[in-house]
Order: sequence, then C-alpha cells, then structure tokens
Amino acid sequence: MRIAALLVLCGYLALVAWLVLRPRAVLWVPPANLELLASIRADLARGPGHAARTIGADLLLLAPLGVLLPLLGRRLGGSRLASFTRTVLAGALIALVTGLARLSVPSQVADVDALLLHTLGVALTHLSLYGLLRSRALRPERPRPPAHRVAPRRKTFSSRSPQGGTRRSSGVGIAPGTDALHRSLPVR
Repeated sequence: MRIAALLVLCGYLALVAWLVLRPRAVLWVPPANLELLASIRADLARGPGHAARTIGADLLLLAPLGVLLPLLGRRLGGSRLASFTRTVLAGALIALVTGLARLSVPSQVADVDALLLHTLGVALTHLSLYGLLRSRALRPERPRPPAHRVAPRRKTFSSRSPQGGTRRSSGVGIAPGTDALHRSLPVR
C-alpha cells in the first residue's frame, strides 16, 4: 500500500507542478501578494461566484496530500495528532516550494494567501478523511475460509497380495531397499 501511495503521490505532484508552473498567456500580471488575506478579501469583493471558484481551487489544489502523505508512514502515521502535524507541515512545505517555484515562471505570481489556502486544504482533508482511512486500512483481517484441498492419499497398511491372501506391512522399511523386498515376499 505504501508503494502504491508513493507512486500516486509522485504522479499527483507532477500534475500539480504542471498546473502551477506552466506559463499563462495574459496581458497583465498583478504584483506579488505578500499581505496576508489581501487576495481573499479581493476575491470576496468580486462576488460569491468568483470567490468560490478561486478560493475553492486553491483549497483543492493540494488537498489530496491530506490522504496521500499519511499513507506513506508506518501504521498510517501513528497517533492522530502526530499524523496531523506531520501532514500539515509537509503540505505547507510543498505549498511553499510550489510558491517559490512560481517566481521562476514569468506569468505566474507568488501569493501568500494561496500558500495559506493550500495548507488549509491539506489540513481539512486530513481531518475529514483520516479516521475513515485509518479504520479501513488498519482493519483486522477477517479469517478467510480455508481453500478446498484434496487430502493426500495415505499409504495403506493392508493390501491384497497377488496370491489372494492379505499381506500386513508396517510401512516402515528396515534398511534401504528392504521394503520392496519385504513386499514382494508372499504372505502365508
């Protein structure tokens, strides 16, 4: 499960990097936002539809990390508080790296509020899905019904000899090769 989570995480981070770091064709680029909550207030001032789209997109961009990062740890990250702390800090670090990488793309702008919303999305996803994920992944295995097997044939200790009498054998040879000799002797 951890290897699958690592592969999905790498693929998801590659998708995020492609979404965040590709240049956009725009006529005008606003300056970088370094004032906390300024762009959120501006989005809310433009109307609820615009605010829901932009704030929702920032919340959802890194939200899957709230599930994928705990899957990488042993026993789903340990206690709930420790897992939450590690996941949110790792999500904030990834959001910071993507925010700093945006500075290298000419048409992208660094935004402090985007970092805050990305981290909040990771935290909300972890809080809402961690209990369900942990109960599913760490569920004790149900006992499986035994597979149908054919019992191996046992050696018979009593068999018919070619002369018609019953021969009795212990099934244990005295020395190598004597068991076959013993069976070939007629029983009287």
